[in-house]
Amino acid sequence: MSQIRTQTLTGNLQYENTVILTYKITYPEIIFSYYEPGRSIFNKYNKDIAIKLEKYVKTELYKNAVETYKFNKQNGYPTMVYELVNEYTITYNHNYFISLYADTYEFTGGAHGSTNRMSQNWNLRTAKQIPLYFFYPNNPYYIIDILKNINSQIKEHPENYFDDYCSLVLESFNLNNYYVTPDNIAIFFQIYDIAPHSTGIPVFLLPKSN
Repeated sequence: MSQIRTQTLTGNLQYENTVILTYKITYPEIIFSYYEPGRSIFNKYNKDIAIKLEKYVKTELYKNAVETYKFNKQNGYPTMVYELVNEYTITYNHNYFISLYADTYEFTGGAHGSTNRMSQNWNLRTAKQIPLYFFYPNNPYYIIDILKNINSQIKEHPENYFDDYCSLVLESFNLNNYYVTPDNIAIFFQIYDIAPHSTGIPVFLLPKSN
């Protein structure tokens, strides 16, 4: 098991002495592992993501927040504070394998913000991420089986999904959108891919073949 600590980038951005944008970006850093250069590559990969996200906050998102602030002030509306929060969750950490997902929540007005999920599945021994097919070594039709399993799970509570979920699952399925738990493979879809916002991020747990 690798020892991991959380690093954080945070800030409050102002315009005309008024806070119009807040952000908090967390990312993992391995402080101990038996596997080099996997540790270094993992750390650089995640730090680069965090720095890129902070740059987006301070440029594009801040610019939009300023425009909204000016509009609201001109029209007598209250100040609305933009927000971005990025948080990660380690779902598996054993020997040379680390699996995690990170959710980025962004609020720019409206009834609710938007959340986007990304995942990583690392083999620190090879310093590379693991493709989904690794877990289905003797099944050339593993994608078909995964899709069937997902649709079968949806049928148990179809009211939580869009009516045309079968076609949407096929269109939205992404080989990179998975993470590993001690017992399962978790396949996820983004909000609105196959279900309304009220359903949240759909996650389907599948048995591991490897």
